[in-house]
Amino acid sequence: MTDTIAQVAVRPWHDPARLAVMFIAAFLATLIFHQGMLAILHLVDMVPTAPFKMAPTRPFGVPSVISLAFWGGFWGFVFSWAETKFPRGAGYWVAALLFGAIFPTLVAWFVAFPLTGRPIAAGFIPAHMLVGLLVNGAWGVGTAILYHIIAKILCWNGATRA
Repeated sequence: MTDTIAQVAVRPWHDPARLAVMFIAAFLATLIFHQGMLAILHLVDMVPTAPFKMAPTRPFGVPSVISLAFWGGFWGFVFSWAETKFPRGAGYWVAALLFGAIFPTLVAWFVAFPLTGRPIAAGFIPAHMLVGLLVNGAWGVGTAILYHIIAKILCWNGATRA
């Protein structure tokens, strides 16, 4: 029996359509919200790095910002699972912010940074650590916003918890 959107009020976190939408939302949130926050931080001279870095990555030569957005999309799968546990109302948005600020940042600090030759936890320099929390927190909120927008466009009534 095939389910229609109307029959599936709340899609489980592992539903393939939900995962695809969450990947897209998280990919776009990286480009819009994560890089947007980086642009703001760059404008106020908090970071020397400008957003939308186009330097090629190894081994495929993909622009850095596209590689980052891909991994942001991948984090959307984890977000899909976690989002089902977020509270409703204002707490939902706080949870989205905290999820983004904490989990991708910890993985970046303790996995990605050492693998790419950068100091663990941004060298434990508070101002550098704050950057990761801010850009990834913006990504978390952006992912939630974009997921809700896309779900609404697709008429997934009740598919979100906010």
